[in-house]
Amino acid sequence: MSAKIISIQGAVLFIALFISGCTPAGPRALLNGKKYLDHGNYAEAVEQLKAATTLLTTNAQAWNYYGVALQRAGQPEDAAAAYQTALKLDRDLVEAHFNLGCLWLEQNKADAAKTEFTAFTQFRPNEPAGWLKLGAAQLKLDEIVPAERSFSTVLALKANSEAEAYNGLGLARILRNKPHDAAQFFAAAVQARADFAPALLNLATVKQQYLHDNKAALENYRAYLALTPRPANWGEVNSLANGLEQLQAAAPTVSTTVVAKVSVPEPKPQPKPSNAVASHPVALSKPQPMAMLRNVPSTNSSNARPASPAPAKVVTVHPPPQIAVPPPTTVVVAESVVETPVPEKKTGFWHRLFGSDKSTGAAKPEYLDKGLTPLPSGDEPAPHATARPVDVPPAVVSFARYSYLSPGRPAAGDRRSASGAFTKARVFEQAEKWLDALEWYQTAVQIDPSWFEAQYNTGVLAHRLRNYPLALPSYETALAIQPDSVDARYNFALALKASGYVTDAAGEFKKILAANPDDARSHLALANLCAQSLHDTAQARQHYLKVLELDPNSSQAADIRFWISANPK
Repeated sequence: MSAKIISIQGAVLFIALFISGCTPAGPRALLNGKKYLDHGNYAEAVEQLKAATTLLTTNAQAWNYYGVALQRAGQPEDAAAAYQTALKLDRDLVEAHFNLGCLWLEQNKADAAKTEFTAFTQFRPNEPAGWLKLGAAQLKLDEIVPAERSFSTVLALKANSEAEAYNGLGLARILRNKPHDAAQFFAAAVQARADFAPALLNLATVKQQYLHDNKAALENYRAYLALTPRPANWGEVNSLANGLEQLQAAAPTVSTTVVAKVSVPEPKPQPKPSNAVASHPVALSKPQPMAMLRNVPSTNSSNARPASPAPAKVVTVHPPPQIAVPPPTTVVVAESVVETPVPEKKTGFWHRLFGSDKSTGAAKPEYLDKGLTPLPSGDEPAPHATARPVDVPPAVVSFARYSYLSPGRPAAGDRRSASGAFTKARVFEQAEKWLDALEWYQTAVQIDPSWFEAQYNTGVLAHRLRNYPLALPSYETALAIQPDSVDARYNFALALKASGYVTDAAGEFKKILAANPDDARSHLALANLCAQSLHDTAQARQHYLKVLELDPNSSQAADIRFWISANPK
């Protein structure tokens, strides 16, 4: 959405300057700078507008335009200084408030952005762009109710921004853990604008990750992939869609009747080794900031990047509270696999959806420095407070069973030659080119099938891209090489769960706990699985209590205690 705002005084000034025919140097530089901005020549615009601010030192409009040029030229710090100078000269220059807010939002300074957008909406209460941006900043701050009010205000204004507003409301409902409501809002956004990429991707993610409707998810992924021009993360989403298609074709139909209300987001694969790969498998894309300038076209991006699959450390995979999209496309997912590395701070809206279980006091992964690829880590959501009524018996749910390949330990290959392919894979990982990285890991595996790190990393990247038909056998082979790898088995369990093989996933978590009874991460993942999918309250309670025993100060402790109190013996 492009918003142009120009004051009457500004318009009169420009007209007068053109009519006069003899424009002084300062105003002439300002006019030339604006012309270059309009044509996308940002370097020239910076030069002209710098001259304008030198000659018109007290002209707030000149400083505002200078800030716009600097921002678009990739100089955020100087741009912020220019906007702030404009506001010192004229606190009522609403465009400078808006533009500075957009800059802060781009810099992930949501609190500062909210201040600027609040000022803008006070001056321009009927301008939908301001409410959209304010809502985006509030979501980043987890201020859900205020964000919903902001997006609802946009709808009340009956502006041509319904798609963005509905998408924002959908994101807010995800944060409220109300995926059904979120899906309705995303669908409304798509109805308002059929080619609105963020809503299409978010709808697909919710259908797959929360509502387990793979058929509908695939249809929405395909609609997203059919957009013109192609979204920046087209390759990752296409890989994800292909994997989902293969999974549907391979797996038997599973009953999806689930009555339990205990909604505990599932864990995500955990990256084990080192090299963090920034990726967000598929994440909900938040609307990106739209620059609103005085009579200057905005740099609006309608595609939000999912927390894209961004590799990091091997960690647990856990879906919900956030919608994600594939790798660093600016997803999120998001969610997203080997040992228990030090948990990373969640990076954004999407990151929550595609994330991994939080390590509770675990030591640094043994393979962290051995070239293993970890999936982005995130916080494992604690059990949701809502409990299933005691008098309502759980529905009988049938789950597909995984056909274990049970491969033997592969024969050693040419490790030296495989090292070249492995190195190339790591380089592509660091560049966040997940598909290329996966291809080179597969090449390394073909050359030396006995290389644990190559097999493991193949599983991790395939897992990130939700290509489970490849991830599952890769994890199995990695375990055939190193049966005692806790991270490989943990991620294997997460992949089984994500593929619908819930019973087998529980079995793998139990294998980990049989050998490592104090692994809090696995206790939490198994407890969530029992509460959310298997509806085995007794088992869930047992493992949640063990988590509290192992880590009484866990960030999830309060939520776990609440769940326990709501689900007595």
